[in-house]
Formats: sequence, C-alpha cells, structure tokens
Amino acid sequence: MNSKLINELSDLVNNDIISQEVASKIEEYYHSKQQNTPNKLFTVFGVLGSLLVGLGIILILAHNWDDFARTTKTIFAFLPLVIGQCFVAFSILKRKSNTWKEASGTFLFFAIGSSIALVSQIYNIPGNLSTYVLTWIVLSLPLVYLLKSNSVAILNIICITYYAFEVGYGFATFNQAPWLYLVLIALLIPHYLQLLKHKNTSNITSIFNWLFPLSFTIVLGAFVDHLSELGFLMYLLLFSLFYNLGKTPLFENQKLRRNGYLIFGSLGIVIMILTMSFDSFWYLEQFFLNAQESYVSIVLFITNLGLLAYLYSKRWIKGFNVFQHLFILFTILYIFGLNIPVFGTIIVNLIVLALGITTIKIGADKFHFGILNYGLLIITALVVCRFFDTNMSFVIRGLLFVSVGLGFFFTNYIMLKKQKSKVESLKTNS
Repeated sequence: MNSKLINELSDLVNNDIISQEVASKIEEYYHSKQQNTPNKLFTVFGVLGSLLVGLGIILILAHNWDDFARTTKTIFAFLPLVIGQCFVAFSILKRKSNTWKEASGTFLFFAIGSSIALVSQIYNIPGNLSTYVLTWIVLSLPLVYLLKSNSVAILNIICITYYAFEVGYGFATFNQAPWLYLVLIALLIPHYLQLLKHKNTSNITSIFNWLFPLSFTIVLGAFVDHLSELGFLMYLLLFSLFYNLGKTPLFENQKLRRNGYLIFGSLGIVIMILTMSFDSFWYLEQFFLNAQESYVSIVLFITNLGLLAYLYSKRWIKGFNVFQHLFILFTILYIFGLNIPVFGTIIVNLIVLALGITTIKIGADKFHFGILNYGLLIITALVVCRFFDTNMSFVIRGLLFVSVGLGFFFTNYIMLKKQKSKVESLKTNS
C-alpha cells in the first residue's frame, strides 16, 4: 500500500476526521485491491523475457543451421511452435495469471513467424514478403481472443500496418491498394471495444488509442493510386474523423495525453491546412470522380457527416467548433478551389486563422495553458508560412512577429491572473 496514503490516514485519525475503525477498513480495502491487481511491471518483463528467449533460440539455430540435415532442420523449425503452444495451453487450462498469458502469447507469436520462415527456407517454398507477413497475421490473430492478450494485439497491429505498407508502398512488386488491411484491422476492433468498455482509463487502452490512428494515417496513402490531388482531401477527411471521434465523451472525458484521436486529428488538420495555404498548392491538375481515390473520399466524407450528426443528436456539441465542421467547408472549397487558385488560397488562410482563434478560445474556456499556447502556435505557423511566400517588407514581417510574441505573453499573463483570482475566490467562499 502507498506509504503516502498510510500517512494521510494517520493524520486524519489524529485530527478526529475519521475513526480508527474507518481507517482500518480503508487500509484493508486497498490491500485487497493490490493483491487482486496483477503486477504490471512483471507483465512487461515477462513479455520482454519471452521476446528475448525467442530471439536467442533463433540466433543459436541460425549459427549452426547449415550443419543440420533437412529432417533435423524441420524438427527445429516446428520445435518453438510446439513449445509455444504447450505454454499457451498450460496458461489457459491452469487459468494462470495475465502475465503468463501475455508472455506465452508473445512467445508463440514469434514462434509462428519463425516456423513459417524456416519451413519456407528448408523446402524452397516460393513467396514474397507481403504473403509471409499475411500468413503470420492470419495464424496469430486468434491468440488475441484466445488469451485476451494485449501484447499480441499490439504486435498484430504492427504487422498488419507493415503488410499494408509493403503492399501499397513496396518497390519489389506492383503496388496495389491494400484492401485486405481493412478486414484484418476490423478483426481487432472487438478486442479494442472490450478495452474501451472495461478498461477505458488504463494505460494499455491509451496505447491502442494512439496505435489505431497512427496505423490508419500510415496506410491511407497506400490507397492513393493516380490522383495524388485527392490524397490531400483524403487525409484531411481522415484527420477530421479522428477529431470528431476524439470529441465523443468516451475519449474527451479522459486526460488529453490519452486521447490520441483528438491529438492526431487536430495536428493533422493544422498541418494539412497549412500545407494548402500556399498559393502554389492550388495549381494542381483537375481530377475526375470515377476513380479509387474519389470513392475513398466519399466514404470518409459520409462517415464524418454521420458521426457529426450523431454528436448533434446526443447533444454532445456545445457551441460552434471550426475543427468539427471544417471537412464540409473544405470539401466544397477543394472541389471548386482548383478552378480559382486565388480564391482557394485566401479562404484557406482565413480558415487557419479561425482554427487558431478557436483553439485559443477552447484553451481559455478550459483554463488549459497547453491548448491556449497551441492556438497561438497555429497563428505563429501561419505568420511564418506567409513570411516565405509574400513580398511584404522586412519591417512589416518584423512587426508581425513582435505582435505574435506579445500575444503569447499577454494571453498567458491574463490567463494566469484569471486562474489566481479564481483560486482566491474559492478560498474566500470556503
């Protein structure tokens, strides 16, 4: 039990705030809670230990591999797989702790991959890297639900993302859209939903809150074939979807660092809009609608619209937030802005300014200095971008930077004064 909590309980008893009986019950409750909670550090080291043991076995075998007969090689190829399955069976049948399940699942995951590679090498089975990774994923995915293993789920997300990267961006074969990625990643969604339902505020769920948007961000570009002009719109729609998803109570009520969707969405939108604020961007070639990129953009737009409508139906949107509605305005602007480059450039610069002001307002309303300064950084980034592509004199540019710097100082100063006055008023009322 936390020594700080024990000291607090002692102080409360000495000052007659609570009785000794109540303090004893609190202490017993936390002792029982700690006993029922698995040691997270032990779980981490168990997974790392399984990983190192598996890699060590592979290195030992690789060093003497050429000296073995084919039959011996085949036995060694399947041996890690059999050992891993025995450990997994032992963990399930004996109802071992979560540490056992995570460690045995991690070991079996790598045993599957090594066995596939060794058998292919021994019997000269043809294939490419994407096929190998896909086979590995398909054979290891059931372990996620059989063991309820978070480590295996994380490893599968990494492999699925790499598979899509290899298929969509690889140079060894003809690149194609990795549509199977959507099926594979969807198979992990039920496990993720269970974590959100039962362990919403745990650290492992926060890791998944970052991994899923990161995976989608990496892979989306693989769906861009010939119409790179639409790739910008696809990414902006994806980041808008992340942002609106992060504004649902399921994610927004958590600490900001746990809300990967909101952070990914906000940063992605700002980066994309800043990129499009340059005049040269709007001289792209016209695109046609009967293409793969158009279909993906339409699906993302409809999904965004449906999620926004759902947020309104639940009355989770209070006030107007430019970030949440930007995808509607920008989709219209993107379609028609390529015909009138000057119009597109002016509107996008105004949008960036509106995003900065909106973020500053959100930070001020929440008394959150991080969000407030993020809004000021957006405006600063806009000023820096215009520094390089306009013919303003250096005096005007200098005055702009001075104005932004003063804005940083005075805005934070006013916020700090308000926070102090709020604290003082609370002390007075109490």
